[in-house]
Amino acid sequence: MISDHKIPLGHWMEAGVDWLTLHASGVFDTISFVLENIIMVLVDVFKWFPPAVPIIITAALAWWLHRSLSLVVFIIAALLLILNLGYWQEMLETFVLVFAATTISVLLGVPLGIMAAHRPWLYTVLRPILDLMQTVPTFVYLIPTLVLFGLGIVPGLISTIIFAIAAPIRLTYLGVTKVPEELIEAGKAFGASRMKLLFKVELPAALPSIMAGITQCIMLSLSMVVIAALVGADGLGKPVIRALNTVNISQGFEAGLAIVLVAIILDRLCKAPNSKEA
Repeated sequence: MISDHKIPLGHWMEAGVDWLTLHASGVFDTISFVLENIIMVLVDVFKWFPPAVPIIITAALAWWLHRSLSLVVFIIAALLLILNLGYWQEMLETFVLVFAATTISVLLGVPLGIMAAHRPWLYTVLRPILDLMQTVPTFVYLIPTLVLFGLGIVPGLISTIIFAIAAPIRLTYLGVTKVPEELIEAGKAFGASRMKLLFKVELPAALPSIMAGITQCIMLSLSMVVIAALVGADGLGKPVIRALNTVNISQGFEAGLAIVLVAIILDRLCKAPNSKEA
């Protein structure tokens, strides 16, 4: 029987994690310490302001980007509802976690997508890795991140990045590869260097696709809130887990509604500026 000679893939993976834990624990402890302190400082900064300040800033940003009174009213009402339900602090912690994960994912993902668009062999290498990152259940790679980085915010952040980074890579690659050849030829005809061609022609033409990747990255990061709470990350995921453990329908609904409202606010803010609201 073929199953009598099982390939020890799981044992190989476990051996690799054990080797990293034994020989590179200092590196992972340093990364964990730095990231956790950055996130905690950001959370403390947001908590320092009275709730009215973030509400006014968010509403003003929505008006500046979209000139939509209905969107401004919705954002104010949604944030006031979250404040009224008692999830303001958890909402701030969730926002910082999503912001950190999205920032790191975009800073790594967009350059990788650009390089993959100009080097087909690189995308050939990246594609199965991205497929794996998007399809492997999150609990599977939550285990090694928990072992390497310990309990707390950082394993949740790392797992969120792994889950979300594929979106900006894929959509940046798609946007750059779909730039009309006529635009590139026109840029070359005017004597544009490779860098000028990238920044003056390719990136502006690919910007809608790149922005879609960033928006999708934000939504994917937000969807990991509950998963991150299982390994000690703060935020709106904690009351959801608590409600699940105690079968508290009221708490679960309220915390879930707060997550939905945050997702809608971020999605509307990140739409193309001055576009009509859906």
